[in-house]
Amino acid sequence: MCGYGRLLGLYKAVNRVVQTGVPGDIVECGVARGGSAAMIGLTMAKLRAHRRLWMYDTFEGLPEPTKDDPDYEIAREFTGRCRGTLDEVEDLFRLLKIDGFSRYVKGRFEDSLPGTKPDAVAVLHLDGDWYQSVRVCLDSLWDRVSKGGIVQIDDYGHWAGARKAVDSFLHERGIRVRLQYLDYTGRQLVKEA
Repeated sequence: MCGYGRLLGLYKAVNRVVQTGVPGDIVECGVARGGSAAMIGLTMAKLRAHRRLWMYDTFEGLPEPTKDDPDYEIAREFTGRCRGTLDEVEDLFRLLKIDGFSRYVKGRFEDSLPGTKPDAVAVLHLDGDWYQSVRVCLDSLWDRVSKGGIVQIDDYGHWAGARKAVDSFLHERGIRVRLQYLDYTGRQLVKEA
């Protein structure tokens, strides 16, 4: 479900933070069937990275967007799509033998993130599609992203709500950073001090 440019971006991000010693775990918000998380996990295993891979998802498909999404009328047609069950993702990780360092957190981001999140984040992969989902993740996790950590946004170029969430968050925080183009929808940034 994730294009080559975004998968390559995640692969390079994991390699970079491990090789340069950026502290923290790897976090994916929006897992679907676990494809990009599995690629991250395989990369971590290859590098012998002693970090945890946190995976946040409803495991019930996309939640309904809100009126904060400029493309709400189109977006609401996708409610329930991109569904991968927790059992499917756990089975995939067992099959690939990368389940030993994985942490699955089931629920909506606004419910699961406040009580369960890593102390430090080296790579944050945001694949929440909608304004509310992306914004909650940024509000909850940005301050935990380490200096030199990498944030990848999957839906910036495709869903207006995701773009609005990222742009408004960066503007409100006074963060001036160049978003690196990965493909038509994927963007990435490196967190500076």
